[in-house]
Amino acid sequence: MSFSTDNHPNKIFLSKMMLQVNFHPFPEIKTERLLLRRLIREDTEEIYKMRSDKNVMKFIGKDPITTMQEAIDFYNLVNDSLQNNTGITWAIALIDSPQKMIGTIGLWRIIKEHFRAEIGYMLMPGYWKKGLAKEAVLRVIQFGFDQMNLHSIEAHIHPKNLASASLLEATGFIREAYFKQDFFFNGAFEDTGIYSLLNTKQSSGTKR
Repeated sequence: MSFSTDNHPNKIFLSKMMLQVNFHPFPEIKTERLLLRRLIREDTEEIYKMRSDKNVMKFIGKDPITTMQEAIDFYNLVNDSLQNNTGITWAIALIDSPQKMIGTIGLWRIIKEHFRAEIGYMLMPGYWKKGLAKEAVLRVIQFGFDQMNLHSIEAHIHPKNLASASLLEATGFIREAYFKQDFFFNGAFEDTGIYSLLNTKQSSGTKR
């Protein structure tokens, strides 16, 4: 997507009326300590370990998986979204151990007409509290704004997930909404916190 400006430097004119998304070839990303790469079939064992862990899934709003087939189904869902350009999920790995997946991070629920997407992330417990999630989130934000031309990124979290709330706030997100009992899970209505981050390189006067 290309940009042009008129005589008003604070206004950005997008050359398309809708966000153009193309994740091919797959955009591999490196940070100081991490490699964000494409999920491969061999990652399904680590996917199973992570998504069957009750502590990891505690605030996700989904039951822990119980079979390897569910891990394969998740991999297939991620791959289908990638092929259809409706979402992208990276495997998080350490630079010095690129084959071992230690988590996932992605952008999905892409609303092309509003240049908006949702971010989500998950790490194995052994890698918590090391600043790795923040490192990954900051780089994916950069990708979303600079490569995808998103205008805003949102995140939906359980209000009791204080670690995730702190991570979002540390990476610039602001809580914009709090929905009371909008989510039904395991026989109870749960609340949702909605966080958002705007692309500051695009002004509030942006025209599309």
